[in-house]
Amino acid sequence: MHLEPLDPFRWQIPKTGEMRVPGIIYTDASGIKALQQDGSLQQVANVAMLPGIIKAAMAMPDIHLGYGFPIGGVAAFDWKTGVISPGGVGYDINCGVRLATTALTKNDISSRLPALADALFQAVPSGLGSTGAVRLRTADLKNVLKQGSNWAVAQGFGRESDIAHTEENGCLDQADPDLLSSRALERGKNQLGTLGSGNHFLEIGVVEDIYDTHTAKVFGLFQGQVTVMLHSGSRGLGYQVCDDHLAAMKKTVAKSGLYLPDRQLACAMIQSPQGQQYLGAMACAANYAWANRQIMLHRVRQVFMETLSISPRSLHMHLLYDVCHNIAKKETHMVDGKKQVVCVVRKGATRALGPKISGIPEKFQKVGQPIITPGDMGRASYVLCGTDTAMDETFGSTCHGAGRRLSRKAAKKAGKGRSIQQELEKKGVLVRYTGRSTLAEEMPEAYKDVSDVVAVVHGAGISRMVARLRPLAVIKG
Repeated sequence: MHLEPLDPFRWQIPKTGEMRVPGIIYTDASGIKALQQDGSLQQVANVAMLPGIIKAAMAMPDIHLGYGFPIGGVAAFDWKTGVISPGGVGYDINCGVRLATTALTKNDISSRLPALADALFQAVPSGLGSTGAVRLRTADLKNVLKQGSNWAVAQGFGRESDIAHTEENGCLDQADPDLLSSRALERGKNQLGTLGSGNHFLEIGVVEDIYDTHTAKVFGLFQGQVTVMLHSGSRGLGYQVCDDHLAAMKKTVAKSGLYLPDRQLACAMIQSPQGQQYLGAMACAANYAWANRQIMLHRVRQVFMETLSISPRSLHMHLLYDVCHNIAKKETHMVDGKKQVVCVVRKGATRALGPKISGIPEKFQKVGQPIITPGDMGRASYVLCGTDTAMDETFGSTCHGAGRRLSRKAAKKAGKGRSIQQELEKKGVLVRYTGRSTLAEEMPEAYKDVSDVVAVVHGAGISRMVARLRPLAVIKG
């Protein structure tokens, strides 16, 4: 793959062959060297060949090989002439992360940390196929799919302020539950309020460093503060939505004569009935994921108060923000000096709205949207904020996390004969987990160092570092 360096943090795949636009990779020299091995750069070039794509096919520094689109990929398509690909959004629709702040410090919980970890592990179901305490009839499930976080709060799971601090207020209004298959609905009935497995987690952390004191104050962050981070998505329901629509689009594309460099990029025109049906079903899965994370945050609040024997006022646990990683949304952006309606696809990428942009709470408009960037179990995570540069260059997008360095198979091989739990505890991180194989797949070495990833997006100016968090206890599937 021929690459041209544009500056220390930007590399270009020139527009050649069937590419309609160039590819832009946000990374540094060491990141580019590693990327030459896994095929994800070819996926960027493949995305650049899709009809209706605008400006460039982009990839963030946490890029790695995905299904069709690379994970860490960003692309915008003209709303009238572009396509939508389920593989572009991914199987875990609205896999996302939320960060809650508290009034507590590390010293306040040190002696009770093991008890907190145990209680959270019991209260928030985790693991492959896990089911939750919220069991739904089909009619109730359809309300979840239409209302998202609003349904959860109306049922007593959290508060109104949580909704305001969730991307899109926790609901995409084009959701149409009647578009989902019976299999998708069945898979969603019993998994609400569950963490799942794989890279999903619940983490108690502490604010270790502050880089931007003004923005940190606006976000309610302070040195030594205890935080809670949740990472989960739409569970089996979202997986089924993707699977159903991929299968249908593969059949349609095969008959259409549309050239695709990879069958995994099966797609439909956004304005076609098939494209609109996918977007309506995808919105259902996105709303399910927001409700899922909302319910888990409510349980976390309860566990903290019960375990520490403190009041809501003493805990003061507030949602800083909830961002989604795998989603396609209708947005308006400036393109070549003119406003243009586009469909922005972020797969393993986070929305990063800059200052004075509507769509985020008023107090954040002074500094930019909060961005939650999780790392691995043993190192760190970051809070960033959106910038004007992101609005100009990346359709308001940035990285979503560390990005895998090893495949799950390679990670398990590297972890053979080791006790990952003991290794993490020596670093001061308690771990509670359901599956031993999952723990090996998610070991710190399986991921890039998130500090290196964040340094690139900060250096490129597409987001700005606000604070660094260190894990204290982690719940895994």
